[in-house]
Amino acid sequence: MRMSLNNNKFYDIRKNGKQEGDVFTSPKIACYILDLIGYTPDKNLSKCNILEPSCGDGVFVIEIIHRILVSSRFYGFDPYSVVERNIVCYDIDSEKIKCCHERIDQTFPGCAYPQFHTADFLMDEIQEKFDFIVGNPPYIRYEKIPANVRAVYKKMFATFYYRADLYVLFFEKTLKLLKPGGTHGFICANRWLKNEYGKNLRGYIAYNYRLRYIADLERSNAFQEKVLAYPAITVISNEVPSATYHYMEVTDIEQLEWKKWTIRNMSTTNDWSEMFCEISNFGSLLTIEEQNFHIGIGVATGADSIYISTTLKGVIEESRLLPAINARNLTGDKLSWNGEYLLNPFDENGNLVDLACYPKTLQYLESKKEILSNRHIAKKTPANWYRTIDKIRTDLQKAPKILLPDISGNSLLFIDEGRFYPLHNIYYITGEDIHQLKILCSILMSDFVRKQIQRISNNMNGGYARWQSQNLRKLRIPDIKGLSHEQAAILEEGYEKKDIKLINDCISYLTQKTISARESQATRKPQQLSLIFS
Repeated sequence: MRMSLNNNKFYDIRKNGKQEGDVFTSPKIACYILDLIGYTPDKNLSKCNILEPSCGDGVFVIEIIHRILVSSRFYGFDPYSVVERNIVCYDIDSEKIKCCHERIDQTFPGCAYPQFHTADFLMDEIQEKFDFIVGNPPYIRYEKIPANVRAVYKKMFATFYYRADLYVLFFEKTLKLLKPGGTHGFICANRWLKNEYGKNLRGYIAYNYRLRYIADLERSNAFQEKVLAYPAITVISNEVPSATYHYMEVTDIEQLEWKKWTIRNMSTTNDWSEMFCEISNFGSLLTIEEQNFHIGIGVATGADSIYISTTLKGVIEESRLLPAINARNLTGDKLSWNGEYLLNPFDENGNLVDLACYPKTLQYLESKKEILSNRHIAKKTPANWYRTIDKIRTDLQKAPKILLPDISGNSLLFIDEGRFYPLHNIYYITGEDIHQLKILCSILMSDFVRKQIQRISNNMNGGYARWQSQNLRKLRIPDIKGLSHEQAAILEEGYEKKDIKLINDCISYLTQKTISARESQATRKPQQLSLIFS
């Protein structure tokens, strides 16, 4: 099946004038990936076919041809006929195919062309199977894919789950085109390795293929321009899944030449979070929810400018207002409330109030009715036009809770002891006991947890991890109820004094980590700590 896509012109133009999805690979990375998958000129490359499903400006194509030419000198075959027969390339944009032709003419005068196809690779029917597949698939976010095209893709690809980026579909289709024993090497965004939309792809790979390598290049520049692409190299073979894989993390692509791989355990499910952690003692640790804490996210209103404001006091009845807190109030390692209130249209039982009983609230909301009625939540039940998307529970405001901004560079965390209602950019944790919450908050501030959250979440620009509920639920921490009285007291003290050094020493001991000599210069001497912890 083919679909006419008018040379990709339905995708937007980026601010730099280039098209959505066009982030071209540096030649050094192209060479590295070809080496990693085993497409090297010391082999007889006349016997191998290779696919590039999104050839772009031809970086991979040029290097592939170069390797065929070198291989032909060793094995005595006609390189031009191999180029024409054994290389298959796709791109949706005819201008890029033209660019590849020009680069081949300039670099290898007289050379034959590979089999170029100007088509939507995802839609095209391909019967051939390949020994090698390599490339840098297009980066196009879910909302940038036209709705009619999305509908077709969803019927075609089981991995098109949630709000998946287009490159996820390239993985599924290309993996299915591998010959038995064939090898696949991509560089693309690393988001699918950890987030929700990569769930089906992770499961598909874990059940059906052998993951051989992941090189995380998130903090390096792997492309021909500076972009926030969070790249990773993955190498996958069409072989029986293995119990281990090789992992590397680099901050500069020059490190690829000398940095050693580490061997890590491979997941057998669609949850790969523990694959990126270097913590060996997970078996004796528990999740947060296994310890009877509850993880939640603040209220989504669907119209924040109406329901949340510093000017509502006096305009709305006091009984309908709750002090509200958002991520902006938790910056610079401080909790600073800015005087915002949340208009609460629900009673204590979770039912919408009768606005006739609150004339000020009725007058205010009636003046905003046109805006509120146009929301999706209001259209579903027009009589409830003034409700927020999420129900507001007054008991949540009164409950002690740990406040966690979605994205934060803070070192410190805070507990609200029952004053504020959290808004939608804050995650929160509630529990049975304020003392246990303080201990948990202390643990969450430790380097032990920070390293976990860095590994299992997708870091944002600036290197900030995300305190999302899906990440919080994967954290492993010591059993709080199993702590001795003295250990619990030290962690509470660490929270009260915001003493990260004391917290780290305690958590290091509890997780059987060695406390270095430098770390032992704390308020309490290491000998004293040992007596308390033992």
